[in-house]
Amino acid sequence: MFWETVSAARDLGRLQQITSILIRYGFGGLVQRMGLAGVLERAGKVVRWKQVTELTQLDPPARVRRALEEMGPTFVKLGQILATRVDLLGPEWIAELEKLQDRAPSVSFELLRQQLEEDFGAPPEGLFAELDPQPMAAASMAQVHRATLFDGTQVVIKVRRPGIRPIVEADLRLLARLAAVTESELPDMRRYKPKELIRQFTLSLRAEMDLATECRNAERIARNFANDDEIVIPKVYWEWVGERVNVQEYIDGIPGRDLAAVDAVGLDRKVLAQRGAHAVLKMMLEDGFFHADPHQGNIYYLPDNRLAFIDFGMVGRLPEQRRHQVVNLLHGLADQNPVLVVDVLLDWAGDTEVDVDALTNEIAAFVDQYHSVPLKDLRLGKMLTDLTTLLRDHSLSLPPDLVLMIKAFITLEGMGRQLDPDFDMVAEAAPFLRRAMLARYAPDALAKRGWAAATGALDIVTGLPQDLRQLLRAARRGKFNVHVDVTRLNQFGHQLDRAASRLTVGVVTAALIIASSIVMTVEGGPTLMGLPLFGFMGFTGAFVGGVWLLISIWRSGKLNEF
Repeated sequence: MFWETVSAARDLGRLQQITSILIRYGFGGLVQRMGLAGVLERAGKVVRWKQVTELTQLDPPARVRRALEEMGPTFVKLGQILATRVDLLGPEWIAELEKLQDRAPSVSFELLRQQLEEDFGAPPEGLFAELDPQPMAAASMAQVHRATLFDGTQVVIKVRRPGIRPIVEADLRLLARLAAVTESELPDMRRYKPKELIRQFTLSLRAEMDLATECRNAERIARNFANDDEIVIPKVYWEWVGERVNVQEYIDGIPGRDLAAVDAVGLDRKVLAQRGAHAVLKMMLEDGFFHADPHQGNIYYLPDNRLAFIDFGMVGRLPEQRRHQVVNLLHGLADQNPVLVVDVLLDWAGDTEVDVDALTNEIAAFVDQYHSVPLKDLRLGKMLTDLTTLLRDHSLSLPPDLVLMIKAFITLEGMGRQLDPDFDMVAEAAPFLRRAMLARYAPDALAKRGWAAATGALDIVTGLPQDLRQLLRAARRGKFNVHVDVTRLNQFGHQLDRAASRLTVGVVTAALIIASSIVMTVEGGPTLMGLPLFGFMGFTGAFVGGVWLLISIWRSGKLNEF
């Protein structure tokens, strides 16, 4: 029913493309259950149901990945976000979605020149001593070119692809509608909270399309490391930054994946692993603002065992309360304290119904298996992965900020062990956890929380008389309302409206038939082909109404079969 309200004709062409791709990859049943085919047919679009055999023979994760790649940049980004949801998807899905590469053919520099001139206010060749028209990298949203300032400084220019925003916005509108239908029509999918997932994805993607946001993120992290010479964040040249372009310092270092070059220049792998871990742990547990994608492509190794982080399009935020919960969780895992772990998980579960006893028993068994394992042999990344599997088994999902944190944490530990096989994540995290616990219970922190609690309680007490007065006044006026939100009530209302519409058309059709029959018996008046004109028009209207009614009933019966 929801899809019948789609009125944006500009999105129908894109919807037809997406539907065709889903059908070719063997998801025709899903297309029918969601009502996508009905929308297109009512709009006069052709739905081709022929499937490609070799594609449908792939396993479901591979088919989904390939379909997402074919759908375009928005869906590739969605797949990459889903690859971080270890709390929602199994290992085979995560492994397949992690193969999604955000790569695209480069855009000719001639096509970018006009856009750059609009953003810079002058021809780009006049602002840079050198500007390489060949891109260093090309992704679905933007591509990067190397340039040189007139003072000899090496920079990179990141340019958003021309015309990408309308495509992305159309995809986001369709995804929002699809999520609403999924949550309404497929009860088994509701635990994944598709509407909330797409809402978070929309916010993330729109922020990523604004290239100035990336620069603001970079400067915020640079301020947090202002007193640390071991960590380098590219300088931003704000005079050339806008929504569609940014200019940042060029980092001349060894890419994180080139370990042979690290050895060739004599850098210390153990030190690099420690400094990288300290940097990310500081971002997470102390600053509450972290690089959410610290993979090898976004890290460079510099002389004197320094590290540089680039590409701050995806960042995570951990408010103070959330950081306290994370510290408690990590402490519970490292100290084999199942009660502490369960308390944190129940806080994260919110209003979701949970079998507390079963969850507690499983967490206790999970933690107990690490009871005799030396700290240096603990793999916090694997522990977190296994923990999210337990959450998935209990139909629990993590808040989005924690998903990014856990994914970054797992990536960080993997990189650390590539650099140093003896890398001990527990030992590296322990000082940060201790400092976080001490800071939480420091006198000034306790005083701050106590003051906040006292002022909050005082506000409630002082506002209580006014709230009661308003409540009683509303009751006396008969305006005391209780709002009840029934998930399926709107759908029932739509079905009732549709049934009423059919009944009305049926009554009008019957009336036209009776009235036209009477008119046919009356002599005189205008005629058409020897028949009374008004009687002929009445029968024609009755015929159209009857055909519409039959088609409507037939389509409903067809859709209900799935």
